[in-house]
Amino acid sequence: MSDEVETARPVDGVGTEIGRRVEEIAAALDAAGSLIPAEDAARARTDLRRVARRLELGVDYTVVALVGGTGSGKSSLFNAVSHLEFADVGVIRPTTARAAACVWGSKASALLDFLHVAPDRRIQRESALDGDSEDDLAGLVLLDLPDHDSVESGHAQQVQRLLPLIDLLVWVVDPQKYADNVLHEEYLRALTDRHEAMIVVINQIDRLPDAARERVRADVHRLLVDDGLADVRIEMVSAREGTGIERVRTLLAGVISGESVAARTARDETAAISRRLAVHIGSQDPEPMSAQETAEQLAIASGVPSVAESVRTAVSSARPVALAPVQEPASSRIQAIRDRWISRATMGLPEPWTAEVLADVTTADEFGRRVWQALSNSALPSPRDRAAATLRLLGLVIGGMAIALVIAAGAVASASGVVAASMAGAALAQVFVCIAFLVVARRKRRTTGHQRAEDYLRRTTGALRAVVESDLVAPTTAPLQRHAVVRRGLL
Repeated sequence: MSDEVETARPVDGVGTEIGRRVEEIAAALDAAGSLIPAEDAARARTDLRRVARRLELGVDYTVVALVGGTGSGKSSLFNAVSHLEFADVGVIRPTTARAAACVWGSKASALLDFLHVAPDRRIQRESALDGDSEDDLAGLVLLDLPDHDSVESGHAQQVQRLLPLIDLLVWVVDPQKYADNVLHEEYLRALTDRHEAMIVVINQIDRLPDAARERVRADVHRLLVDDGLADVRIEMVSAREGTGIERVRTLLAGVISGESVAARTARDETAAISRRLAVHIGSQDPEPMSAQETAEQLAIASGVPSVAESVRTAVSSARPVALAPVQEPASSRIQAIRDRWISRATMGLPEPWTAEVLADVTTADEFGRRVWQALSNSALPSPRDRAAATLRLLGLVIGGMAIALVIAAGAVASASGVVAASMAGAALAQVFVCIAFLVVARRKRRTTGHQRAEDYLRRTTGALRAVVESDLVAPTTAPLQRHAVVRRGLL
């Protein structure tokens, strides 16, 4: 046999939603550890346990209580609304000595235990025999509370204890005793802050002539105005004859469609816990500069682009040009870049989180030393392109040969004009070949110069990026991720 279902609503109801928030906040507290003050964390855990307990009772239930004095017909109304004959109805006073409950949709055992409704005073409203007629009331817990004016010890105290747990108070009065002082002075006037969750039902209207009914309604309204409850709804019913009962059931269905008091209270308490803890985390997750961006700033501060340009110039030149070596950067510039990175990495964080993020970050002096080490270890490329030099040399040789042919042609011109003309033509061809070799050599030097300059810039920036990643990024990644987890859980 399967276990009895204890929830009145689907597993994805508001109780499940709030339960997930409770779990998220608890997990965030675990992740934060000592970074949230112990006193605040302990208070939050206590409050979370209270919310969890409230959720265990079933915040997806809507609790409606019939409250009234002796002889008002509460129990008759209870039976009429539930379409059952369960509550005590009789002439002995007080009729309702102990609270009774009818539950639509499940047993709600935990909630009824908490409400102190004895097991033999509970009934589960099954709708299988009624088709869909009871579906609108699924999740309703209808209580028939002890008579509030009972002289028996404990009845009034029981009513008072249950009132804060109830979503809708249905005050049941009869045409003869609706002006009862106990009802107005000890209850209604003390509950003006619950006016939106309260209705008054005038029962037993079958005892009134038709002409007197509106007069009674008007008189009850006058008394409610005096109590500070002018907007409380008034319904007139006869539980015995069934008059007005469907209107009451429709009203209850409307209440069920909204969020229960228990759910709103649990949601508000959870939000309050979150707000209290939020002061111990940043207003947002810091976003440090990327390692690449920081490395590029370090490269500029160290003059790496100028060194790369000198490489480009030296390799592109046909004549020997000395390379400009990288110079050790000023420590103040390197420290400024480090400080900017740290400022971004800790922006908006409370002091304990800032200390946690920076606990293992390399000191400014050590960071500067490692930056210079990366710079000095980045070897400069050769300032010469051997292949281009060879092409240039070949071009010059061919050019020299052309000059020699021109001279020889001049020498033989008087003896043989044909030979001289042939030699001059060959010299011209060699000039074109010389020019081609020199142009190719020049382009080769420029291409090689660009490649070597970019390679040096890339290698050096990469070495600086490795320093940033090891000295700044790596030590702060875990604390920043921890903060993100905590912040996501709390907010």
